[in-house]
Amino acid sequence: MQNNSLYLIIKRMRTPMYVLVVTFSISILGMVLIPGVDDQGNTYHLSFFDAFYFVSYMATTIGFGESPYEFTYPQRLWVGFCIYLTVVGWFYAIGSIISLVQDKVLAAQIALAQFQRKIRKMEDPFIIFVGYNSMTKAIIDRLTVDGIRSVVIEKNEDKIKMLSLQNYAIEVPALVGDVEDPEVFRIAGIHKHNCKAVVSLFNDDAMNLQVALSAKLMNKNVTVIVEATEEEYAQNLKTIGADIVENPFKIVAKRIYLALKSPSLLMLEQWLYGDPLVLRKKDRLPKSGKYIVCGYGRMGTALEVGLKRAGIDYVFIEASPEKAAKAKRGEKVIIGDADDKKILLKADVQEASCIIAATKDDLLNLSIIMAAKRINPKIYTVARENRLNDSIVFKAAKINRVIMIETLMVKKTYNIIARPLADRFIRLMGYRGEEWGKRVITLLKEHINNNPETLETVIDENHAYALVKYLKEGKEELPYSILYRRRDDCTKSNTLLILYIRRGEEEILLPEPNIPIQIGDEVLIAGTKDAFEDVEYIMENIYELYYVLKGKECELPIARKLMLKFKC
Repeated sequence: MQNNSLYLIIKRMRTPMYVLVVTFSISILGMVLIPGVDDQGNTYHLSFFDAFYFVSYMATTIGFGESPYEFTYPQRLWVGFCIYLTVVGWFYAIGSIISLVQDKVLAAQIALAQFQRKIRKMEDPFIIFVGYNSMTKAIIDRLTVDGIRSVVIEKNEDKIKMLSLQNYAIEVPALVGDVEDPEVFRIAGIHKHNCKAVVSLFNDDAMNLQVALSAKLMNKNVTVIVEATEEEYAQNLKTIGADIVENPFKIVAKRIYLALKSPSLLMLEQWLYGDPLVLRKKDRLPKSGKYIVCGYGRMGTALEVGLKRAGIDYVFIEASPEKAAKAKRGEKVIIGDADDKKILLKADVQEASCIIAATKDDLLNLSIIMAAKRINPKIYTVARENRLNDSIVFKAAKINRVIMIETLMVKKTYNIIARPLADRFIRLMGYRGEEWGKRVITLLKEHINNNPETLETVIDENHAYALVKYLKEGKEELPYSILYRRRDDCTKSNTLLILYIRRGEEEILLPEPNIPIQIGDEVLIAGTKDAFEDVEYIMENIYELYYVLKGKECELPIARKLMLKFKC
């Protein structure tokens, strides 16, 4: 995809320029050859410069008057001819320029040139998003607030125009292009060292597979984050080296299981996704009785695994015989329309404790829930919401729990990019039990508050200058307990808790405060903003570090030694 804007301008303006040159040349030559009379009555001829000057303002109809002397009748006769000749030439040229400015091909080429210039100048790390929709917009909104740059590739020009209307503090370059052309990725800067990831969240597994393949072939070091809802495509994506392959339906099934068996882990997971550290009413699913799942599609098959693992009695209602035939146990799938009263009664909805409307049609899901509540007003209702635009209708329906697939993927993808340690902590804690989750929640609420914040940092010179210098120059080890100390009184502890340390291949959950700090450690901390401010000062400022280590202020001679030693 080469930039041909200059070629298009030259090609489209070639004939108009020829016309202008010819008309000007004829007019100027005539003015030079026709004799005039000066103010002394002597015969004279205009110079080429004087003729060019006169024809220039004559052709543009400015009309400064006859110059340098009053014209003779032959000159005026020639001027009259030239007026019509040059004005026609100018109108033709101006019309061509206006037509050129309105040319969509040229506009696309100019936009491409501007995009390429922005990518060349971009030095900060950036993420390439393939496709611009409600999900990618929400992710970009949050990343921009965090100062993380984004680049968008979108086939639909109208969506790019909508993106240009967003008032982002950091500019988001956007390219109109088809990802089926690998050249598009090169133009978007995938080959640059500061391109950190490519994100593809199409509701089309084949498209996501194509994006992942192109991205990995063009830059094997770039992180590829894709969505895959079919197991076949998920395996293919992992084979070609996709780093993060997310199935939103498996996340939903996992959360249903956690709500039934490990509510503390569910509370922690949702907190790390940005929700309050509480178990809300909607998270308290019935732990007994029959569950009715409407739809044996991608979400339904994922829910089957979660419900079976939780030991819940369930039955499926599926309108498509082909999908129903895929069930491993045919007796648990009723074929029919889930919003049909007879089918619901056949599934014993009047005795069921929960109904889950899991189809890909929002209106059908709402219809199913309303039909079930008419038969069994006490039934716990769960509905899948596919589009964010339908949120108002779902709220009006007073459904106990609404599962928004798009919101779930937004939070998940944002965590992977901006909060990778929190995302990894969520994965690791899934192997822990309910008691471990209760312990973590107790520690968070007792040591901090009911809704702590999180901080991710790295023990390196960019984030922990003083600590790194001390560890390199000093002989003693430093424990993580020093980060708990307050800057105003080092005998008191800050309200924080270290949740996770990643040290190369080693991963430590809830590390003891006396564990030694090592350069290169990646640390996830829970706490308050004031506590985080103390932590950052202790890690980066040699005077603050000296105080929490020695228990006294750094005196001037010692400060000079420290400055010399640390090369401040």
